[in-house]
Amino acid sequence: MLSPRERAFVTTRRVGHLATADRHSAPHVVPVCFALVSETLYITIDDKPKRVDQPLKRLRNIAENPAAAIVFDRYDEDWRRLGWVMLRGRAEILTGGAEHAQAQNLLRARYPQLANMRIETLPVIALRIERVTAWGDLAAD
Repeated sequence: MLSPRERAFVTTRRVGHLATADRHSAPHVVPVCFALVSETLYITIDDKPKRVDQPLKRLRNIAENPAAAIVFDRYDEDWRRLGWVMLRGRAEILTGGAEHAQAQNLLRARYPQLANMRIETLPVIALRIERVTAWGDLAAD
């Protein structure tokens, strides 16, 4: 589904902006770290301090409304270099199993900051890509 150019652009980004919405369609956007495998994008929940009295808003939203999108972009003062890729699809929350473990391993390999975090018991968001939209200069940096 992703062209080689779109895939290369996404994989060279370090952060994406994940958009979810609750059952009332109220949007929520957060920056996230990710790993892309085939047609699935994985996002872990890390162990940086968070509220403990309720699940994160992105997880609550996915439980209520699995439609989600993520945008990867490049801004440059030279506007000829502007570019972005948006992935849309259905998000799932993985809490265990082989896919969860594989995703956590991929995310640890991509982000050394996760190496000392206890993420193995934390959820992973799996965005099953259904649609890709891209615009602008997607050339490698």
